[in-house]
Amino acid sequence: MRLSASSLVRIVARFAWLAIAFQCAPAHPTAAQPPAAQAGGVLSPSAQLAVLAEQYVERTFELNPIAATWNGEARYAGKFVDNLTAAYRERDRALQTGILAALKKIDPQQLADADRVTFEVLAYQATMRLEALQYDFHLTPFNQFYSVPLTLIQFASTEAAQPFRTVADYDAFLQRLDGFPGWVDSAIANMREGMSKQVVQPKVLMIRALAQLKTQIVADPAKSGFYEPVKKFPAAFGEADRTRLTAAYRKMVADKITPAFARLHAFVEKEYLPRCRESAGLAAIPNGAAMYAFRARETTTTDLNPEEIHQTGLREVARIRGEVEKVRRQVGFEGDVSAFVNSLPRNPKLLPFRSEAEVIDAYRQIQRKVEPRLDMLFAHKPRAALDIRPEPEITKVTAAAHYSIGAPDGSRPGVFYAPVRDPATYSTPKMTSLFLHEALPGHHFQGSLAQESALPRFRRYTRFNAYGEGWALYAESLGSEMGLYGDPYQYLGRLLGEMHRAIRLVVDTGMHVKGWTREQAIAYSLENEGGRKEDQIQEIERYMAIPGQALAYKIGELEIMALRRRAEQVLGARFDIRAFHDELLKDGNLPLAVLATKVNRWIDAQQAPKAATASN
Repeated sequence: MRLSASSLVRIVARFAWLAIAFQCAPAHPTAAQPPAAQAGGVLSPSAQLAVLAEQYVERTFELNPIAATWNGEARYAGKFVDNLTAAYRERDRALQTGILAALKKIDPQQLADADRVTFEVLAYQATMRLEALQYDFHLTPFNQFYSVPLTLIQFASTEAAQPFRTVADYDAFLQRLDGFPGWVDSAIANMREGMSKQVVQPKVLMIRALAQLKTQIVADPAKSGFYEPVKKFPAAFGEADRTRLTAAYRKMVADKITPAFARLHAFVEKEYLPRCRESAGLAAIPNGAAMYAFRARETTTTDLNPEEIHQTGLREVARIRGEVEKVRRQVGFEGDVSAFVNSLPRNPKLLPFRSEAEVIDAYRQIQRKVEPRLDMLFAHKPRAALDIRPEPEITKVTAAAHYSIGAPDGSRPGVFYAPVRDPATYSTPKMTSLFLHEALPGHHFQGSLAQESALPRFRRYTRFNAYGEGWALYAESLGSEMGLYGDPYQYLGRLLGEMHRAIRLVVDTGMHVKGWTREQAIAYSLENEGGRKEDQIQEIERYMAIPGQALAYKIGELEIMALRRRAEQVLGARFDIRAFHDELLKDGNLPLAVLATKVNRWIDAQQAPKAATASN
């Protein structure tokens, strides 16, 4: 894997010609106080960087108030910015070019190690965002997996990041919703432009999206998902506030939200769907191959190209398939590996559930088993609480299991959401590894520890999938060290989870570069991982909807495992797994190149006492 931290510094110089005046918004009063100046009143390079990073957070949240809400920034709860307009893209471009110009004035060689990490991450973030603006991603703004409509519905459930504790919170969400109809109009305009340029979505994805849109086209506002906050008024609300807010939410749904969904549904059904493509991958659209190559670099935070990723996937699939073969022989299954993995969904011993509540309770039992074993691997654990919840009804059909980070102030726990579409077909083998991935010590550890740290806000809020998902997949492997995979079927679940991510490298690149059809990708997944065909269809359609995102998991895991092997080999008896994990997690979410440089520096520092003793 070609990784170079120094290349992240050099990208600043590459964009020097884009320098423009960078007018930063003033930091919010709750932000960190400006660092002290050097003698003569001139800020040191470290202080300049700290101010710049803080201002970048504020400007980014101004452009992306929904992202601010996900990060627990309550100030933005009533804001909505239409991110589909040309004016928005120009504001975004100005922010990124301005940051790169400002960074060029700071000499990274004068920064301490921690500040140099911030410098490199900020430069990387701005550069990749600027490069993304070169492509026509805004012409396909809507799919069945990620979209503004789905995010707002999640917010309206009152169980996500949008706060609903006070009357002011309820008013803020109304204010936010007021911007949604404009976003719908922009989405329609962009998709029409996409139609003219042949930059359109796969037809099957829009068929899925239509079903989601239809759920919010209601005659009675009380049946809308956006009316849900009214059904969950806090007990402290007075009658006057309840009456006013009820009327306001009814009016918002009837006059703006439902018509907007109806307008978007009608456009997709009658105008857009007939022009959608039958192909699965990005390479089928103009400039699609370049768009995908960018997404591959962006999501893996490496310079690996799609062909290299495809070959890595093939090698990993072959390796893991060999491990599955060992389990097949251990349990005495007669038949080959494909038959073995495809038998699991029909094995009655692995299908004990009859209700969604039973599945959620089983995950809570796994949590109780995991928690006391974490001390052997971690010196520091997050303060944030963890909850396990079923996936909300609106997204249950299309959602995969996922984690939602808690609020920084502890008012909302981190949540592991488990979609249970049919309890009778919910198989047990993958449950332990899935819990380790999404909850403890996976996403909940990584996200919460960063959020609770003393890192600059920019670093606490910046996320790179290759690190975050790579850590979570690595966390699945820790089940062996915690003694959680004694049952061969639970270990098989771990292998199949790893196989799932290896397959992604093959099918994602296969569809988006090599011309694989949706059906080819489904067949390859079923052959190597098994499972229900319906689940594999959902996964493949996810990769079609968000090209490149699925590459991050396996590439990130492989890099973290390589770093651990190096630490073990170099340090020998000095290797401390708890200290190693602390080092991986303490600096928050990083591009893989920056992570590798940082960990290697730590390994060298662990050797220092030994070297000093030898010299004496």
